[in-house]
Formats: sequence, C-alpha cells, structure tokens
Amino acid sequence: MENDTPTIQEFEYKAEMKQLLHIIIHSLYTHPEIFLRELVSNSSDALNKLRFKRLTDSNIKDPEAELKIIINVNDKDQTFSIMDSGIGMTKEDLIDRIGTIASSGTLEFLKKLKESKQSLDANLIGQFGVGFYSVFMVTDEITIETTYADKESKTFRWKSQGDDKYSIEEIESKPRGTTISFKLKDDFKQFAQVYEIKNVLKKYSNFVDFPVFVNNERINIVSALWHKKKEEIKEEELNDFYKFITNDDENPLGHLQLNIEGNINFKALLFIPQTAPRALFQDIFDKSLQLYSSKILIQDNCKELLPDYLRFIRGVVDTEDLPINVSREVTQSSPLMAKIKSILTGKILGLLEDWAENDKSKYEKFYNNYGSLLKAGINTDFSNKDKIIELLRFETSLKSKEELTSLKDYVKRMPEEQKEIYYLFGDSRELIEMNPNLEYFRKHNLEVLYLTDPVDVFSIPYIFEYDKKSLKSIEKSDLEIKKDIHEEKLADEQSKNLIDEFKKVLADRVEDVIESSRLVDSPVTLVIGKQGLDSQVEKMMQMLDKNFTNSKKILEINTSHPIIKNLADIKLKSSLSATTTENNNDELLKRTILQLYEGALLLEGKLGSPTEFIKRMNEFIEISTKKV
Repeated sequence: MENDTPTIQEFEYKAEMKQLLHIIIHSLYTHPEIFLRELVSNSSDALNKLRFKRLTDSNIKDPEAELKIIINVNDKDQTFSIMDSGIGMTKEDLIDRIGTIASSGTLEFLKKLKESKQSLDANLIGQFGVGFYSVFMVTDEITIETTYADKESKTFRWKSQGDDKYSIEEIESKPRGTTISFKLKDDFKQFAQVYEIKNVLKKYSNFVDFPVFVNNERINIVSALWHKKKEEIKEEELNDFYKFITNDDENPLGHLQLNIEGNINFKALLFIPQTAPRALFQDIFDKSLQLYSSKILIQDNCKELLPDYLRFIRGVVDTEDLPINVSREVTQSSPLMAKIKSILTGKILGLLEDWAENDKSKYEKFYNNYGSLLKAGINTDFSNKDKIIELLRFETSLKSKEELTSLKDYVKRMPEEQKEIYYLFGDSRELIEMNPNLEYFRKHNLEVLYLTDPVDVFSIPYIFEYDKKSLKSIEKSDLEIKKDIHEEKLADEQSKNLIDEFKKVLADRVEDVIESSRLVDSPVTLVIGKQGLDSQVEKMMQMLDKNFTNSKKILEINTSHPIIKNLADIKLKSSLSATTTENNNDELLKRTILQLYEGALLLEGKLGSPTEFIKRMNEFIEISTKKV
C-alpha cells in the first residue's frame, strides 16, 4: 500500500548555525523585545511585496484577503504567534532564505575572529538579514507555516530547534501568507502578556503600513503622517501626532515636514516644542529624533541626526538608504547620516529664519526658550555660524527689557562714526545698568548689548566681528572712544601726582592706574587690560576651577569727579603741611584710595572679604558726622 503520510525532510544549515545563533542571542541584541520588531518588519515586507505583485499579476491566491498582521498570545500556555496575509514563501524560499542565514563572508569573518581571539563587534558583521533568528532569544523551537501567493502554491511547515538542522514538510493547504509560532522560554514569559506586546509594538512598529491586531484588538491606530502630502494633513492631526510621539500635553510651537529625493532619499516630520525643559542643557539630551526605516523604528534617540544645539527638536526621520547593522540597534557610521544631518540642520535654521523675518512673536517665544542652546552652535557648527549669528537676539541699552534686537538691526542704528559693536556682561540687566563703565555710552547715546545669559561668555566673544565691525566689551581698557573735553578736570600735573599716589598705595593689586575717558558720574572703575578676561568669564572660570586666579585690572580714575579733586587737594596740602598734618593727610589719602578700589571690586562681585571695607566705611561716616 502507498503511504499517504507527509514526508518530513531534514536539512543541514549551510552555515555554522550554532556559532551564529550564539552570537545572535548573546551579542547582537541588547534587548530581547527586538524579536517582535523583526517579526513585524518581516511581515510588513511580505505584505508590501504582495501589494506590488497584486498590481501586475492576476494569478494571486486569495486576491481579496485583507492585508494585515495578526498576533495572538496566551499567557497561560506562554505561546506566541504572528500571522500575515503577505506574499508567503515557497519550499525553495524556506531553504534559500530561512535555511541559509549567512554568506561565506560571515563565515570568513567568524573564522578570523576566532583565530584572533577578539570579542564580537556587532557593527562589523554587516547586513546579512538574520533578524528572524533573534526569535531564538526567547524560545527553543520555531514553527513556520507558509503558503506562497500563486494560486497553485502548496503550504509548507518549517521547524527548527536552533541546532544544526531544520525540517520542512508539506501540510494541508492554508490561506496565503505566513504564520510563525512558538512557546516562550520561562525567562521571557512576559511576552505572552497582551499589555507587554502592545507596549513593544507602540515603541517600534506603530507606523507600519498595515493593520496590526493583538488578540483581535487593532493596535496601530496612529498613521505615519510623514508619508502623507503636506496639503493632506490637518493641523489637528499634526498636534495629535506630536503629542503621541513625545507625551507632551501642549501643542508644538511649530513643525517642519520634509520629503527629500535625489542622491539622498528620506522623509522627516520635525517639531519644536512649545516649552523648553527646565534643565535645558541636561534634559534636552534625553530624547532626540526617532530614526525609522520603512516605518519601522531603528533608533529611538538618534543623536547623530542633529547637532547638539538643535537637540530640542522632536520628530521622526525615515530613510531606506541607510545601511543598518545586523541587529538594527545601532546605525553604522555612514556618510549618508552626515548628509542627512546637514540637510536637517539647514532646513531647521531656514525655518527659524522665516519665523524671525515673518512671525516675530513666534520667533521671540522660540528664542526665549531655546536661545541659550542655539548660541552654543557658534563654537561648534562653523559651516552654519553666520546663519546662527543672524538668529541671535539681545537686550540693549536703547531698548526696553521686553524688546530684543539682532546684530543686523543694531548696525543699522549705529552712528556713522561708530566703528565697533559694544557689549557688556552682567548677571542681570539691573546690575549691568549700575556698571560705571556704561556711563560714557549712556551719555552719548551709544547702544550697548546687554549680555546676561551665562552662555554668552562662551559664545559672543568668538563672533569677533559682524558686518566688518568688531565686537568689543566696554570693560576693555583699549576701547577707541572719543574723549570728552572737561574744563573742570584736574590739571595735568595734579592728575599725574595723584595717579602716582594711587599706584603707590595699590601697588601690585592692579595692573595700572590711568586717567579715564569713559567715566561721567563715578570716581573710579576697573577695566580689563590687553591680556585680561571679562569679569563674567573670570566668574565662570572660578566656578569651574576653585584655584583659578583673577587677572589684575587697570583702575581708571575720573579726574573731573569731586572726590578725585578732593583727593588731589589733600595730596597737595600734605606736601605743604607740617609733619603731623602731613601724616594725617597721607593716612586719609591712603584709606580713601583703598576704599574706592574695594568699592569697584564690590560692584564687580569680586570683593573677597568685606570686613575691612565696612570698617573703613564706618570710620568715614563717623568723621563726616563729627563735622556736622
């Protein structure tokens, strides 16, 4: 009698299966949940192939069958299955595509790796299409039942326990497509829970083209908006999509949709959040852009897609051109990534330029949130430095606190004879406006940029010049300013004698003492010598290094100020008086010079100990009240 029992054929793997499975399970995948992403990705590919075949081939099995992916789990039995109604596989496919998991190149690589006794670097293996075998991380045996899309196709069952063999048998005919089923190992029984599967699918596979069901419930209900045409997308859809991918409660401040075709092909949907995180320079790095390939998540936080100063951007980038390593978990170092990054950066800066020009209120809101981070690009992104500089905004001495100005507008307002762009650092606008160095500029209505952002000290001085005009701190001693002619100032000889006295008293506390051209209402001020650093820069340096020593400064004195004139008179009387009076005058002169110097230090926030300063001040008050 003829035996009707189906024949089960056994095959040996063409590659060193045990070695490869060990690598796949223990080295290539950081998270076991990746198996689900790989299976959904394969099912989506199969459905896409069927959709294309259906356009040109009438000999299709089950032509009206819905294109979908169905996942069923049973937590009691710890079973998992995934079914798709895609193109399916023939017996030859099972042998050539599933039974052959590596090329000779892989074997050669493993051989060299073994000989050199090196550890595995997953990035080196390349793209060999072994994602399916990641399932062996969570199970000991896999069963595939598949029917190819042609009407005459038979149904085959493929089985493997992950050793050096697999089996294929013909079974009773089933609908077109592929079903993969297995029982989960005890260590991975969580993947038999519906909620766990939902979470993984939401993370990796929410935007596949086809409906995905888990135990009869549709999971992927949010569409991949970045694949739609701009004119087809409503504002409400954009807001909902943004909230879905970011878990933000607010609508985004704005968005940018891109569809780049040519030498580089990718789609992107980018958003600028309405509100910046509290710790802008810390929290901003927790999340960045999501990298997709054909709507399948490849990397959740792909930092390679944007420069650091644009990491506040949220959204997705989808490209099929990017070479992915065998695990799909880490993108290979690729010139393509650099090109995508360059295009994204240029487009984002272009969007900000448009806001700055045509929607000033929106740009001002953006700048108040992210301006500090944007400034960081001046020192890091030299190819876009000029664009970033145009986007900078500042408070100034000629504008109210609420009004910000660009360097372009500042230059337009400059008097013809002004050759430099002036700025002044400070902790706040209020403190800056108390700075004596501002007096000359206020008197002559010369605009000064107020730099109160801590980031400014690391960025603004490195702009160097704008529109052929150098940027200059008004704390510098070598400022080119037109001297006021004061008829009431000290005579040259008196001024020289008093300056010599200042130098004698202060000695090595200062770099030099000179007559001031910038002071109007104050008697003295401290300014920076040629080799010195701005006050705010030194403050930052001290925060970074407790042993940092401040540079000596130049003390400027206002020879038209009443206090300085009085000191000149005391100096003159001292030189003409008797010994006792001379000694008293010398002591008063010395103590007053020290008080003026330490007062200047106090204004800068650099008076180390105020004890002597307060004691001396009280003595001066006592003397003045006695005379009354």
